Amino acid sequence: MEEICELVGRIGARLMARSHTVTTAESCTGGLIAAALTEVGGSSAWFERGFVTYSNQAKSDMLDVPPAFIEGLGAVSEPVVAAMAQGACERAGAQWGIAVSGIAGPSGGTPDKPVGTVWLAWATPGGIVTECRHFAGERGAIRAQTVAHALAKLDELLGAAR
Repeated sequence: MEEICELVGRIGARLMARSHTVTTAESCTGGLIAAALTEVGGSSAWFERGFVTYSNQAKSDMLDVPPAFIEGLGAVSEPVVAAMAQGACERAGAQWGIAVSGIAGPSGGTPDKPVGTVWLAWATPGGIVTECRHFAGERGAIRAQTVAHALAKLDELLGAAR
């Protein structure tokens, strides 16, 4: 947890230096990324809000994810997380966003998308970055790895941004 808090502190400082905010759109992590971001005191200066859109209907209702994306490729897909990140930023008025949708298990996996498959998206002022990861372990480990990776990549993107 100390490592995550250090990472979040750096993220917060980078956001504050730009007068920017971040939002989250989470499915498989159920709000754990938002919880990690708000673990650090003073986060209200740069964390706008979090959306927990666990169901497909919530993704469409709250974040304007086109139902055709979900129907065509499934909730755990690149177009869905990209739309989640974009929708969260638009709804929150934030410049940065993190979105995740995955299969944390123990069930729900398929040969094409086994348990541990997670699609992530980061909305930045310059566009949306997406990535598919395959995390190992049981449900809690998959969710923890998703949170750590999502935050590490946000920190990397903030560090590279001009």
